Amino acid sequence: MIARKIRELRDLAPILADLKAAGKTIVQCHGVFDLLHPGHIRHISEARHQGDILVVTVTADRHVNKGPGRPMFNQVLRAETLASLESVDFVVINDNPTAVEAIKALRPDVYVKGGDYVDSEADITGKIVDEAETVESVGGRIHFTDDIRFSSSSLINQNFLPFPPETMQWLDSFRRRRSEKEILDALEGISSLNVLVVGEGIVDEYVFCAGLGKASKDPILAFLHQSAEAHAGGAFAVANHLGDFCESVEVVTLVGETNSHRSFINRALHPNVRWHPITQPGAPTLSKCRYVDDHTGAKIFEIYQMDDAPLDEGVETQVIDTVNGLIDRADVVVVPDFGHGLMTPSLIDLVVEKSKFLVVNAQANAGNRGFNTISKYPRADYVCIAGHEMELETRMRNSNPRKLLSELIKRIDCPRFTVTLGRAGTIHHERNGGFFEAPALAPKVVDRVGAGDAVLAITGALVAVGTPWDIVALVANAAGAEMVSDLGNRITLTRANLSKHLATLLK
Repeated sequence: MIARKIRELRDLAPILADLKAAGKTIVQCHGVFDLLHPGHIRHISEARHQGDILVVTVTADRHVNKGPGRPMFNQVLRAETLASLESVDFVVINDNPTAVEAIKALRPDVYVKGGDYVDSEADITGKIVDEAETVESVGGRIHFTDDIRFSSSSLINQNFLPFPPETMQWLDSFRRRRSEKEILDALEGISSLNVLVVGEGIVDEYVFCAGLGKASKDPILAFLHQSAEAHAGGAFAVANHLGDFCESVEVVTLVGETNSHRSFINRALHPNVRWHPITQPGAPTLSKCRYVDDHTGAKIFEIYQMDDAPLDEGVETQVIDTVNGLIDRADVVVVPDFGHGLMTPSLIDLVVEKSKFLVVNAQANAGNRGFNTISKYPRADYVCIAGHEMELETRMRNSNPRKLLSELIKRIDCPRFTVTLGRAGTIHHERNGGFFEAPALAPKVVDRVGAGDAVLAITGALVAVGTPWDIVALVANAAGAEMVSDLGNRITLTRANLSKHLATLLK
């Protein structure tokens, strides 16, 4: 009985059309329905009374934007649970990002939402407006239920959230100090910023392989190519993360004369990002190709394709002229310095001298072998680096982060710092304001590549407008959690998804 209720969208549409032709009134509910609770039961029961046939469309797992670790129950289990209710006639797993396509296909007479959607401006995703317009376009009406309300997210946070007790205590303390509106207002506060990103753009490639075994004639392992994908990384990723939050984003990078990847980069950039490429003669576009075991997800090895020789004087002049032409209208300049040759002493002098608000990261990676440290920048308004980069700069390992950061503060004229510490969370410091620490918010880690770039981007903008440090820390660790939940820069921060994630954490 339950299995017969669960249908594909394309199969159910003609069935409902026949039922409507027979005079039946079709009602549709839509949602995640993660952890079905009494509020859901009341909501579905009231929906059933609005017509003859009730269809519940369920958001597919990959479109549940409540943060890493959600949904708690996969789409099949959620669909089966709903189908077990006597009041539900059909269930559809909706594999679209919103309910709009499902509404177009099912053409309900009544579309039912909970009372918390009556005020469309309070819907941080903005989807309810599109859904209401679509319902009207197919001749239906929207109905809001008004009964007892529970929050699945709140129940999950209280009983199932996979965080240690100290993290739960931190979140409880934050909830007592701050409201959801304050967090969303903080994100809205960066919407008018014009941002300039200057740094190495990277094409991150992943080749997935299946292990075959030792080669017969050589002492090497053989792998079978399975698939491949590419992401916009480095400065491109930083710009993309800001694209959905800020008024405008410009990015200045080098691009190779050979293996330029221009068409891919143009496709991969956010529509709100304007790219200013400077061609590097005789060189490839910087790319990093990682070979990954398809079974375990473990990275096997990595290949860099780059030319990090000192820039030709003509190329350096083009870069400096381009940045000089853009920097005056930028409210914030973000420099993700990957240490591969773009950030020359002259270019550093320019951004240090002319930036209204300078945000810097100097990354330590295999390609710069420890030569790229933050002290190459004599001044910044905000520095965001990883713990191992702080250790490299101070030449001190396995020491207390506060001690290391206290030492780092002496080496660069900068009033604000964030240091990411992986599973230990983040530590922040502001001159005359002291230290602030926050726990990690990642229930699982798939890949750490790209997480620091996301934190750099979003916190740089927030710090530039004077956002309180506890809010900066929450947003930073939520952004980092989103990125480590997937491979590299496969996903990009968006206002809707990050807002929903933050709101979920505060339930």
